[in-house]
Amino acid sequence: MTPIFELTLKVRDYECDIQGIVNNANYQHYTEHTRNEFIRSRGLAFDELHRRGIDTVVARLEMQFKTPLRPGDEFLSQLSVRREGIKYVFEQQLLRLPDHQLCLKAQTTVVAIVNGRLGDCEELQELIP
Repeated sequence: MTPIFELTLKVRDYECDIQGIVNNANYQHYTEHTRNEFIRSRGLAFDELHRRGIDTVVARLEMQFKTPLRPGDEFLSQLSVRREGIKYVFEQQLLRLPDHQLCLKAQTTVVAIVNGRLGDCEELQELIP
């Protein structure tokens, strides 16, 4: 994976379970937050797209857990994106800092609903290098 966007985050205590590791559901929050920040960094806003009748939704999500994150861990969330027809496939990985240990690999497929119908979104197309 060759990332086109990176974001540094830190594990908060309340994101961990009784085992002292990040609860698996929170990894989805991390990847979602990274995708949202990537979109914002490119000058797009989901609320503006929604007002124009364009909503992006997750159609598929696949996660591979490698090494658990723990309270206080800082990590790098990386993202790349490609287009497959009308789908946008985000490849993401989380790397613990400072050793860059791979913690998660994820692939999220996103589609656009335009005026209530599955469609294409020019704004998203422009995000892909």
